[in-house]
Amino acid sequence: MIRIYILTLRRAVIASIADCQYVFSMVNSFLAESGKAPLFEIKLAGITPEVSYNNGAFCIKPDVQLDAINDADLIIVPALTGDMTTAIMVNREYSLWVAEQYKEGAEVACLGSGVFLLAFSGVMKGKQCTTHWNYANELRYFYPSVEVVDERMITDQHGLYSSGGGSAHWNLLLHLVEKHAGREIAIYTAKYFTIDLDKNIQSPFIVFHGLKDHQDEVIKSSQQHIEKNYKQRLNVEELAAQFNMSRRTFERRFKKATRSTVAEYIQRVKIEGAKKQLEIGRKSIHEVMVNIGYTDTQTFRDVFRRITGMTPVEYKNKYARKMLE
Repeated sequence: MIRIYILTLRRAVIASIADCQYVFSMVNSFLAESGKAPLFEIKLAGITPEVSYNNGAFCIKPDVQLDAINDADLIIVPALTGDMTTAIMVNREYSLWVAEQYKEGAEVACLGSGVFLLAFSGVMKGKQCTTHWNYANELRYFYPSVEVVDERMITDQHGLYSSGGGSAHWNLLLHLVEKHAGREIAIYTAKYFTIDLDKNIQSPFIVFHGLKDHQDEVIKSSQQHIEKNYKQRLNVEELAAQFNMSRRTFERRFKKATRSTVAEYIQRVKIEGAKKQLEIGRKSIHEVMVNIGYTDTQTFRDVFRRITGMTPVEYKNKYARKMLE
């Protein structure tokens, strides 16, 4: 029996708590239907006798208190809402407890922004994780020792799991089901919940917002310049001169402030511009390419695919507004 504890964190996304409980309970039902014994023991775990959510609209009463748990096999950390610094502070007791449980051999799965709790604990240091793309820059900024791979839908490393934003937690739950219950039951679960089992990237959904929550005002101005003039051909050497720095100093300060090289930043801003134009659907791919400052089709295609996980044609077909006949 695999003992799963779902944390009833303050400021959690209540749906992520409910979905976890529902999925593992249904897997037990599927196993029972096939004449097999239940695999998971699922309990809600908390610090207080009850936790209210959505301004008191919902209330959860944990099955067990943290200090009574000494047999965890898998701990689920739900997604968090609002300001992450505040969310972590009101849940810091959970963070310390999870770190201790991990050291004792428990696995930990974080859904979306719930990975901030694990990053705060120090457990994620030197390891990879993903999160909701809207929180990725913040995670990089506050926890530079964590390798954020936000293009991925899920990560699985050293008994630590994480998922991207929104519905990506379903993919992580299916990954855990497959790992513990096997491929066959995972496929059946995916069909039951109508989830794409093997979706592994969230790159097409990412909207790039350069990290600007830093104190280097000159670099912040250079970011704004790039975002305003991305349709032009931008040169790192010229940008450095424009902001009165040597290229080496400019690149060093830019990387320190934004967690990105200048060249990477320019590419991401340009591709974000291309995505918006392709979504409208009125321009050809060649016109979009030229409009954002690219002249070589293959280079544009390669950069676009590396950043979004799709070719420009695939992206246009997926998102372009269809005109009524």
